[in-house]
Amino acid sequence: MSAPAPSPLAIVDAEPLPRQEEVLSETALAFLAELHRRFTPRRDELLARRAERRAEIARTSTLDFLPETAAIRADDSWKVAPAPPALEDRRVEITGPTDRKMTVNALNSGARVWLADFEDASAPTWENVVTGQLNLIDAYTRGIDFTDERTGKTYALRPDEELATVVMRPRGWHLDERHLTDAGGTAVPGALVDFGLYFFHNAKRLLDLGKGPYFYLPKTESHLEARLWNDVFVFAQDYLGVPRGTVRATVLIETITAAYEMEEILYELRDHASGLNAGRWDYLFSIVKNFRDAGPGFVLPDRNAVTMTAPFMRAYTELLVRTCHRRGAHAIGGMAAFIPSRRDEEVNKVAFEKVKADKDREANDGFDGSWVAHPDLVPIAMDSFDRVLGDRPNQKDRLREDVDVKAEDLIAVGSLDARPTYAGLVNAVQVGIRYIEAWLRGLGAVAIFNLMEDAATAEISRSQIWQWINAGVVLDNGERVTAELARKVAAEELADIRAEIGEEAFAAGNWQQAHDLLLKVALDEDYADFLTLPAYQQLKG
Repeated sequence: MSAPAPSPLAIVDAEPLPRQEEVLSETALAFLAELHRRFTPRRDELLARRAERRAEIARTSTLDFLPETAAIRADDSWKVAPAPPALEDRRVEITGPTDRKMTVNALNSGARVWLADFEDASAPTWENVVTGQLNLIDAYTRGIDFTDERTGKTYALRPDEELATVVMRPRGWHLDERHLTDAGGTAVPGALVDFGLYFFHNAKRLLDLGKGPYFYLPKTESHLEARLWNDVFVFAQDYLGVPRGTVRATVLIETITAAYEMEEILYELRDHASGLNAGRWDYLFSIVKNFRDAGPGFVLPDRNAVTMTAPFMRAYTELLVRTCHRRGAHAIGGMAAFIPSRRDEEVNKVAFEKVKADKDREANDGFDGSWVAHPDLVPIAMDSFDRVLGDRPNQKDRLREDVDVKAEDLIAVGSLDARPTYAGLVNAVQVGIRYIEAWLRGLGAVAIFNLMEDAATAEISRSQIWQWINAGVVLDNGERVTAELARKVAAEELADIRAEIGEEAFAAGNWQQAHDLLLKVALDEDYADFLTLPAYQQLKG
């Protein structure tokens, strides 16, 4: 007996958008419904497993490599599938949301890859979700351009051979899409919506262009979650009649639990794996989240004091390079988030030197590529990798057999000399309020103090406030971090913003709402797993 037809999905509480029917066609919705029917129950089980694992960490205050998967780690015979030609050379990748301007500028940036982001750099308004998909469809059919209303300048795509290869990032497993529900009123996971629409509309088109449907997988916490993605890929390829192995996925190792399962994650995705990425802010956020009640030994200092040269961060990045190259996968480095100033060349000079040092370190450590947030940083990162790679597309032959990372090295947070400061508390509040306000207006990538901030930086900001309060941290000025101190700093920041932008702009924004939400997720005794969960309830559109 054949399986019953999937229940049709309903679009709820969403204003119709121009050309929406091109993305949400009956056939596309039928595909999403089938993805939802088959895979959402397993998604739900894996989210419950996250909570169980977090409870175990709270009980033991430690983590280790999994004994049950030791055979996979010990087996030298397996490798991931060879990289397709379009992903052989990934020496510089630019990241950003999928609005029309960014789509054109990122593709034209000179970077080898564009991480087209439906996740942390995008607030999931219905308009962003749907028009982001349309912009990518238009890009592949060369039907996209952009005119800046302020300057009148028009931006158009360069020739196909000069464009960056797109690697699309869907939302993480924990986020639902409230505007798409099944017959029972259950929301479809945002990850399946983003992946499904992109794959359905573009997989065959990309193959015709000599590329393929490539993905970045965020917020993965275990190899079982990678296994779920692999099963999604197999089903999707079979459903559309696309050869298995067409999909390629790069997994962000941005949670502390995933850092202990890098090899297993590659193994689960081995027919579809392209590489792993070493991020910074989400990784630190995950350490705080998982070890938030593990005592003073796990208290992180100011976020900007935790660089990639910290011993436990070095252990993480070097293990990632070694793991990737041992298995034939690309190792992709972290973000250069600086946004060049059009007014202050001295600021640029100092920042460009820091970016160069960061990219030089990654290239010399064996990474095959790295991220930037702005087109002006592409040449700097390109130069760092060009000098190490030359004409080679990558350095996967550098096996880094000198690296020997023990389980305890990855969580040796106490090895840091830096301590929390009052300036760090102020910065966490400033970034938190300013980012959340923009997110509530539908902006996921926001320039704050010459840095491109996304949801990950807001997460580490509010998590550090929570951790410092609950650990009774005493700052460099002798003040103990308390809820009252956090409220005082937040009130002062709100007043500063009002004075900075003026009454009219302040009233037109979401400033009080952002202030209140930051304090809620930073002060509530019940720590919210993700800031974006309560924020999504307040997001309009």
